[in-house]
Amino acid sequence: MLKGKERAYLRKLAHGIDPIFQIGKNGIEENFLKQVSDALEARELIKIKVLENSGLDTREASDLICREVRAEGIQAIGNKIVLYKKSHKKPKIEIPSK
Repeated sequence: MLKGKERAYLRKLAHGIDPIFQIGKNGIEENFLKQVSDALEARELIKIKVLENSGLDTREASDLICREVRAEGIQAIGNKIVLYKKSHKKPKIEIPSK
């Protein structure tokens, strides 16, 4: 569980990145979750766009994905989600502790 300042730091890092996935009319399927998990392992911090035709609320989609791939939901605002998961193989992001 991340603290407020850690989340703020990750939000700042995520500001400049573009969404690499979209949740559309097919919703969140097993294959999508696998791709998200792989991307989190490689990048640690990703952004996802939730399209209107997905039938999902942004927060709802974030909670579902986080639960399934064991990631941290950093931000769910508008139609975008920011997720973080520390890489097991090669951690890239150094989160300041204070």
